[in-house]
Amino acid sequence: MESINIAVEPLRALLFQAGAFLPRLGVALALIVGGWLLGKALRFATVKALRAFNFHVLTQRSGLDDFLQQGGTTKDTSDLFGLVVFWMTLLAALIIASSGFYLVQVTELLGRAFLFLPRLLVAMVVLVLGMYFARFVGQSVLSWCREAGIGDGEILARIVRYAIATFVLLIAVDHIDIGGGLVQQTFLILLTGVVFALALAFGIGGRDRAAALLERWFPRRDDHPGRDF
Repeated sequence: MESINIAVEPLRALLFQAGAFLPRLGVALALIVGGWLLGKALRFATVKALRAFNFHVLTQRSGLDDFLQQGGTTKDTSDLFGLVVFWMTLLAALIIASSGFYLVQVTELLGRAFLFLPRLLVAMVVLVLGMYFARFVGQSVLSWCREAGIGDGEILARIVRYAIATFVLLIAVDHIDIGGGLVQQTFLILLTGVVFALALAFGIGGRDRAAALLERWFPRRDDHPGRDF
């Protein structure tokens, strides 16, 4: 009889552990399914709310929707916002579920991912508004150049637009804090090198062209038309 008890004791301990584990597993699965359903609902509500406020018109004019479509996707920026909201909700459910199993490392990793998504939302908003402002300023510069009779106004408008877009992109990347500033510094170094190379190439090989452009944009005026030199 004693030998039977010794043989049954591990099985009894296993059943006891399973009995304590299964309720927590059921609660965790219920949390994950509930978070998934709630995330779907919030995603749908977010996309509908953004479209109700004509946010998709702003993203279309900023050029971000065209950029996404060129990448082969049929989604627009409003759908991306809804997707981020969905993952925030699902990650919150996963964090609660993993904390019930005392998975400290998994919970910490999910928490970092959850804290990253709000910064991503803010960066996306900055990117949308900044790109729209860049296109608006570029169009304004182009219209002013045409009214002032300045040639090559389209080139100036593109330079202004891309300069503002680059600045906005740096702000968005800095807010996300990817690479601890390494991305921003590398980008600034590359941008400085490109600008210096273009300025050097234009200054050495395009002096006549530069003089012609300056003469076209700012023609000389005779301050003393009646004076004979």
